[in-house]
Amino acid sequence: MTERLDLGKSATDLYQTVVELDRRVSRSLNRAGITEGFSHLLRLRASQINRCAFCVRLHARDALASGESSDRLAVLAVWKETDYFTLKERAALELVEAITLISVDQLPDVIYEQAAENLSSEEVSAVEWLAVVINTWNRIAIS
Repeated sequence: MTERLDLGKSATDLYQTVVELDRRVSRSLNRAGITEGFSHLLRLRASQINRCAFCVRLHARDALASGESSDRLAVLAVWKETDYFTLKERAALELVEAITLISVDQLPDVIYEQAAENLSSEEVSAVEWLAVVINTWNRIAIS
């Protein structure tokens, strides 16, 4: 079996660009008032959809370390069936899922409208950028 390239080592400048983008997204989330713990749940949800085991483990641990409850972590994959998340959080989760699944369907207007009704423009922007960066990381880890 052929050994795969480590993208972090084969193109360090590009990898560091993604690291810097991730830092900037984290600052944007913080400015928008999205807690660190919930931001890890958003990253975790995209990673679950993308089946990125490395990122699932990483963000599950980071969410717990950032104060998220084990109950919210346990039900994240079925969040729509629970009452563990606020309307704002549900809108953010829906938006992250839709962007993660964009190859299946374009971002539906109803999901964007729900996000715009429940999140500020700053929050929508931060969540959309989070979806972009975690999907990038998932693809780096999976490949």
